[in-house]
Amino acid sequence: MSIKANLKKIKESIPPHVKLVAVSKTKPASDIMEAYDAGQRIFGENKIQEMTQKWEILPKDIQWHMIGHIQRNKVKYMAEYVSLIHGVDSLKLLKEINKQAKKHQRIIPCLLQIHIAEEDTKFGFDEKELNEIITANDIQQLANIKIVGLMGMATFTDDIPQIRKEFKQLKSLFEKTKPVLPDLSEISMGMSGDYEIAIVEGSTMIRVGSSIFGARN
Repeated sequence: MSIKANLKKIKESIPPHVKLVAVSKTKPASDIMEAYDAGQRIFGENKIQEMTQKWEILPKDIQWHMIGHIQRNKVKYMAEYVSLIHGVDSLKLLKEINKQAKKHQRIIPCLLQIHIAEEDTKFGFDEKELNEIITANDIQQLANIKIVGLMGMATFTDDIPQIRKEFKQLKSLFEKTKPVLPDLSEISMGMSGDYEIAIVEGSTMIRVGSSIFGARN
């Protein structure tokens, strides 16, 4: 199936309130343009340099989401244009995003990454760390960022009850955090293999790559 057909199939299968992030990492600009011409406007990249190169040559109404792990010294390259940063996993990173956003007179929306998987390799806050960061005085001073939601990745497993449990955990943390952070509106969870479960459990934003563009290069 073509990229256009794949997109149509996915969009027809998800509720209207769920945003689709087309994960375009490693994919050429021509593939992104094919998705763009089919109406897709939100694209996710996991390397800042690659995303910046694409931003420079592709239509300016594309919303670029940074979905990968972020090195603080690279934030400056995307601060001018990035629409949403998914993987914020430290106060130091938030402060750097704030600093670079200020230079461009922007307020950059961010998601706090929560560690919900059993794997040790995934980044993110646990519940205690989340509570510490959202109540810290430091965070109130960061006028050039806006925390708009939480993000999490489930364990890479075929165990559906486990995946469901991890997504429920993220939704529960979202509900507990919302009274403290009133701008919270997004729960970014669910990828090609598990987005249907994620949507049932409350996801508002899914990240889908291979089901749109085919296997990664």
